[in-house]
Amino acid sequence: MVHVYNCHPYASQQIVQVEQEPGLVCCGGGALFVVTTGGCKVEAYNLVQEGCPLICRFATMGTVRSIQHSNIGDYLVTIEEKSNATYLRAYTNWRYQNMQHHSHTQPNSSQIPDQTTNQHCSFLDFERSVILHLPGTKPKQVALCAGYVAVQADLEVLVLKLDTNPEAQDLKGESEAPKNDQDEDQADFLLLPRHQELLGERAKDCDVPVSIEKTGLEDRAQTSFSYVLFRRFTPDYFQGCSVEETHLHSLKLHPLFTTGQSSVEEPTCVFCFFSLPTAGYLYSLKGGVELLSAYQYPEKVLQAVLTDHLLHVITKSALQCFTVRCAAVAARFEDPYIDTTMRACPPCSLEVCALRMQLFIGLRSVCAYGRHVILLSTADMETPEETERSTQRRGLMLKEHTMLTGIFLAVGIDPTTTPGLESLLSHPFLSKKWTMSAPKETIPVGHGWNLYVVETVSPLTLYQEMVDYSQHYAQTNLQAQSLWHLLSEAHLLLRASLLQSSQQQHPSNGDPPQSHAETRVAVQTDRQELEEALRENCAQLGDCFSRGSHRHCHLALPYYRMSGLSVSEVLARNRPLPTSPHSYGPGFLFYLKHYLLEETEQHLSQEAADELIDIFSQSEPSQLISACASPIMINVNPARTLQILQHVEDTAGVSVALTITMATMLLRLDNLPQYTQLMERHAEMVLVYGFIEEPRLLLHGGDTHICPTALTQQMVKSQPGLLVAAMVALHENNKVYLEQVDYMFKVLGCENSLQVDFWEAMLMASSQEAVIQELLFRLSSVYIDRLMHTNSDTLLHKHPARRSLKSADDLINSCAHYGALYPWLTVLSPPHTTSSPHLEALHKMQSLLCGPSLSVGSVTPLFESMSEKTLWGFSLHLLCATRRGQYDRSIEQLLDRCPQAIIAYANHHLQDAYMALWWQKLLPELCSRTRAATDNSILLAALKETLVVVATETSPAEFLELVPDDGTASYFLPHLLTCSQRHLLA
Repeated sequence: MVHVYNCHPYASQQIVQVEQEPGLVCCGGGALFVVTTGGCKVEAYNLVQEGCPLICRFATMGTVRSIQHSNIGDYLVTIEEKSNATYLRAYTNWRYQNMQHHSHTQPNSSQIPDQTTNQHCSFLDFERSVILHLPGTKPKQVALCAGYVAVQADLEVLVLKLDTNPEAQDLKGESEAPKNDQDEDQADFLLLPRHQELLGERAKDCDVPVSIEKTGLEDRAQTSFSYVLFRRFTPDYFQGCSVEETHLHSLKLHPLFTTGQSSVEEPTCVFCFFSLPTAGYLYSLKGGVELLSAYQYPEKVLQAVLTDHLLHVITKSALQCFTVRCAAVAARFEDPYIDTTMRACPPCSLEVCALRMQLFIGLRSVCAYGRHVILLSTADMETPEETERSTQRRGLMLKEHTMLTGIFLAVGIDPTTTPGLESLLSHPFLSKKWTMSAPKETIPVGHGWNLYVVETVSPLTLYQEMVDYSQHYAQTNLQAQSLWHLLSEAHLLLRASLLQSSQQQHPSNGDPPQSHAETRVAVQTDRQELEEALRENCAQLGDCFSRGSHRHCHLALPYYRMSGLSVSEVLARNRPLPTSPHSYGPGFLFYLKHYLLEETEQHLSQEAADELIDIFSQSEPSQLISACASPIMINVNPARTLQILQHVEDTAGVSVALTITMATMLLRLDNLPQYTQLMERHAEMVLVYGFIEEPRLLLHGGDTHICPTALTQQMVKSQPGLLVAAMVALHENNKVYLEQVDYMFKVLGCENSLQVDFWEAMLMASSQEAVIQELLFRLSSVYIDRLMHTNSDTLLHKHPARRSLKSADDLINSCAHYGALYPWLTVLSPPHTTSSPHLEALHKMQSLLCGPSLSVGSVTPLFESMSEKTLWGFSLHLLCATRRGQYDRSIEQLLDRCPQAIIAYANHHLQDAYMALWWQKLLPELCSRTRAATDNSILLAALKETLVVVATETSPAEFLELVPDDGTASYFLPHLLTCSQRHLLA
């Protein structure tokens, strides 16, 4: 489907004064090249100067059959005939009259240099790099761009991608030619091929063979190819064109560069366009082959030319243009956030539209450069010879029609009673000799020719005309499809213009420096105007989608974001009409809901915030909690909002999140009694679920920049346990990160109290090993810091600090990472020897070292600065040594510092595999220390307990070997007898 809009794309036109009738025309590099009658003279005219004055004129070496301009290198390529030989020539340096032109020719596949250039001027040197053989087709047109090669026959288009392999490989890169089974007797009949479209890798299944011939000039690099696109058409007898008129034309590979790219780089996008007389086709080749648009022409088109902005086509009597989708494809290559809630662009599949046409007489050809469209028209379109051939064709058609009608009547079918059959017989299709003849050559004869240069309007002007035309639809129906379609066309027009302006910021190296600066200033000014127009267009599209009820209403959000409008401005654009005072579009509500979720420093005024509360109370009351929790609503009227929330509760019932929201409003009103009453309505764990439902009741901001709300600050004073439980629940439900909560407690000034309580609670709840190890290290650091910087004497005379939410016993009983304290630790740190906060920190640190999770190696650096002079410090170092399995050293240290704890230590640790240490280490140490000590009562008691264990675990012979040589027999004899008796019983 093609939409038709009455927007005029053409601004003005002028006639180029040419002495002789033009035969061929092309343009490029700001110039118009005209091959005059006879085909042996080329004239160049300046397109960018008023009046298109003649720049230069030169004679060719043969009759020009085709002429093209190359932007890269700024040279002309011609196909010329002379003395029954065909030449391919390239003309360079045509702009400078004081320099000779340079060309390379190629008669019959051999290269002959023609003339040399001025030694101070660079020139192009051509060599055959790749030779492609296509024996199964007869090319009519060829196009080359960015490694893509497109070949067009009468009814076929084949696109290949050439690739260069740096390593030498034997790549044949060819396909077999199809076998021609057509019988010679059928030469007079037309065999119609079937319609076929093959995209991407499937294109290799076409029956067009291609092979590469090596030229010997490739060095080590080898060239291979891959099939990209194949399209074959079958003549349609019901399209108003005869078979001989049904052939492809206007083949073009069109590159498109995105922002920051120059024309010497590989283009971001490459498009392929070709056309039939009644339909045109535009494909995107890079990033997956896709048919973007199919153009249905209202009448037979003779030629078409594709540009970044528009597709220009000519019929016999009119110039018309259609919109293109190239910018939509380029936008998706350039911006990864397209088609998200951040940014949007009209889809590539958007139906095209035709703009107002301009009438001419006898159009023959068209070409374009920039904003200039060049037309060649001739009043006499048919020569006497063609008139005679037409008469012969009509006679042949009548003969065939009579013959076929007789055949149908002979079998009892009257074609006149069947309109479709009668229409079929009205088209010639049996004689192949004339139906498949090549399209007639345009012979420059006759009179009444004109060469027009038509200037298109500037993109901004055409954009404004589209916007003005769209108001016609807006006045009748704000949800009309034509409204957003035309605004989308204007959007793509501006995007294409912005891409083009980014290319213009790279002036040619041949221009003087002054023109560089002037060009950049002009381009920058144009670009600012285009960007401002794009923002305006995005606002219009946002309005269109915000009011619409169709399935694309969510697009209001990205378009409003791209427009740069504030929330207040969007509110003003979406106020309901007087006829429907309570009606808001789904797209507008979608925009508001997502905007409320954004973390921004912008705050709405009280008037705008109250209006937003009214909108949701009327349209979606379920969103009121989210609206009240949003940081941009900080200025909302709390008393008025509380009344609305109370009405919602009366209507929909009590909910936890609604209760907390109402309590927040009471807190803003400094009504603490009613606030407390509401917060006590539900149990703490139930309130936690409310915070999970809406975390912004506690926190605003993102990343590490977290801002606690007034409710959070109040809970620090009145309900710290609920705050910690809520933070743990939010973390476990992936609502906040550990660093965010740390930052919040730092802002609240609770980094050494509630933050530690949070870590301890997290250690109880978390199941992530990485989080567990991080928390163990943090808590160990805190406990050690508290132990090393706590002055017991000072603390006894001061007010006690806030107690932790969880005591050491609570953690030991409820958290598996805290282990029960070893019995011998109570001997080293009796409760009456230290203050309560100090003792809590000591027991928690000892419990972590007694638990199964803490890695001793990770906390060893924390103990390096801790002295062993105090018993609590000695106990922690001893725990670390014991955890590392250093029992020998631990026994010696414990006998030195606190021998009364040695038996409890041995009973707990010297078991199973370490049982032998009782007699191998502990017994010898006790014997020697008892003998040397003056007051050895503690050591003797420990020695007796040790001998009991040794007598139980060893044989009499082993026991005798352990007895010291100078020992007292009466002291060891009872234990020896006990050992013997146990041994006999065993």
